[in-house]
Amino acid sequence: MTQYRVADILREDGPILTPDMPIRQAVTLLVQARAAAAVVIGEDGRLDGILTQKDCFKPALHASYYQEWTGRVADQMSRDVISVNLSDDVVAVAERYLSSPHRVFPAWMAPRLRGLCIVRMCWRCYCALARSAARTLRSDVSAPVARR
Repeated sequence: MTQYRVADILREDGPILTPDMPIRQAVTLLVQARAAAAVVIGEDGRLDGILTQKDCFKPALHASYYQEWTGRVADQMSRDVISVNLSDDVVAVAERYLSSPHRVFPAWMAPRLRGLCIVRMCWRCYCALARSAARTLRSDVSAPVARR
């Protein structure tokens, strides 16, 4: 366990998409927000899926070949979404990243979405933890040894 929780590394300003949104509009929103992914929320306010940059490659390639954008977010989004809670430990989230194809997880605190947990932010926590551990190790090694 670490001192870092999902709430500490959350991106709260990401775009929110709907399943019926044209894929071209969704791509534009992702690019404008510099977002790796966006949640897809249905009419009932529930999480329907997630649309990642990777999901957008197929329609973008299609558009470059045929000179037109077609399709909706629902056609490209991932429906099997792994979500995390704000209180989850960053180590537990890192373990989920290892077993998941996704690099972004929606973060919830019942009853609503609070933001996105992005693998890059988990990595920053690990780097901070490693620096802290190295400082502790150096101070332990350089401490004087008590004689008996």
